[in-house]
Amino acid sequence: MKLRNKVAIVTGGNRGIGAGIVEELVQEGAKLAIFYKSNHTAAEKIRKKLDRLNAEYRFYLVDITDYSQVETNIQRVIEHYGQIDILVNNAGTIRDNLFPKMTLDDWEIVMKTNLMGVFNCTRCTLPYMLAQGSGRIINISSILAFFGNVGQTNYCAAKAGIIGLTRAVATEVADRGICVNAVAPGATATEMFEQVPEKIAEHFLKCIPMGRIGEVKDVVNLVLFLASKDADYINGQIIAVDGGLTLRGF
Repeated sequence: MKLRNKVAIVTGGNRGIGAGIVEELVQEGAKLAIFYKSNHTAAEKIRKKLDRLNAEYRFYLVDITDYSQVETNIQRVIEHYGQIDILVNNAGTIRDNLFPKMTLDDWEIVMKTNLMGVFNCTRCTLPYMLAQGSGRIINISSILAFFGNVGQTNYCAAKAGIIGLTRAVATEVADRGICVNAVAPGATATEMFEQVPEKIAEHFLKCIPMGRIGEVKDVVNLVLFLASKDADYINGQIIAVDGGLTLRGF
């Protein structure tokens, strides 16, 4: 177990890629703090899986767009576990529309969740990592940060912002024992991807050199590596998990 007794926070850890990350982290021995905003049904589903694994975990109901909520719950994690070794900023949302039709609400909801949420969680966690002289921060971005995509100006902008934040923070804390990296998934078989129109999904598939849509485990495996001691010398990197899609574009 490469992460035995490490304490990890995963935002949006009740479903999709986040749930996959949670399951694998506990199997590597980590203790989990799972942040989620809603969807109690999904949380209950992952809870049952974790109980079968005899995992040590806690759920925290947190709106990551609210700095005070994040700050309070990070403190609760510290009070319970005494440390935070790994932060996975995974939570995200979409509100797709063509730019001329995109509302201010569409823009703000996506930016606040996908980018401001990363700032809030990182800002509130980092002081504890600095104090202990170690830590891993893994941000979930997207290959759409590189390309842009029709109807997703808000999402693309937020995910590109994560890349800038990742590199800047990585530079600041590189000499303090903390590694900050980002994972940029391509088309991945999650509930969120199921919302993509069929024609667009088919187009994605045609553009992927490996000829298949990614699976959650493809992303999870990289997150586990970056969270481990094996990744001690990897910092400030943005790594695509996309079956080669970035080689061609779409």
